[in-house]
Amino acid sequence: MNPIISGIENRWLALWLVIFLRYFILAAVAWLLYYQLFRNRWSAHKLQQLFPQPADYYREFGYSVLTTLIFATIGYIVFFTPLRQYTQVYRDIQEYGTTWFFGSVVLMLVVHDTYFYWTHRWMHLPSVYRYFHKVHHLSTNPSPWAAFAFHPLEAIVEAMIVVVIAVIMPAHPMAIALFLLIMMVYNVYGHLGYEWYRPGFLNGKLGKWINSSTAHNRHHRHFTGNYGLYFLWWDRWMGTLRND
Repeated sequence: MNPIISGIENRWLALWLVIFLRYFILAAVAWLLYYQLFRNRWSAHKLQQLFPQPADYYREFGYSVLTTLIFATIGYIVFFTPLRQYTQVYRDIQEYGTTWFFGSVVLMLVVHDTYFYWTHRWMHLPSVYRYFHKVHHLSTNPSPWAAFAFHPLEAIVEAMIVVVIAVIMPAHPMAIALFLLIMMVYNVYGHLGYEWYRPGFLNGKLGKWINSSTAHNRHHRHFTGNYGLYFLWWDRWMGTLRND
């Protein structure tokens, strides 16, 4: 085999395995704990008392695997092709220091939340919805397996946040990896179907700005409002926060 082709395959495969295993391990642990081992003990925290059907789990997992393939392809283009020269990706942490390294992760979350809110609202436009976002909303009672259950077109939109970040700011690959790990944890939580946070926190001065599994579950159930990912400030500022 041509060594160049072999190198491409090995790097892409390694990237895909990282993305897939991150999704699979987090979703599997959440599903086993909340949907199998402790479903009765923690039933008071269940947001919809009915559980998804097995066919729902299979559909969510299947589309999520397809999403990981698309994410790996776009990630490979950003980090391992000549297009990398148009990004601000850097390799030596000391080039910008550890303060920027960790600060950039926080900034990535803020940028991603803004990107997600506005692309999410765009995908709810009637002319766009059925082509991009309908697949994800087949899960009206989502499980952790729905975290990556996107139509391929939506998966491309979601993956482009890595391109945006790599272009607009100095970004170390490990900082991006940490950001994507936080994203996956919060995405699994958002589709958990159970609520972690206590009502007192969510109604407090800090909690009212934090997105919750409750808020995102309402979005899946009713299809409107609550478009944010990590935070609720765009929903509050733009009047799209659901009252329920």
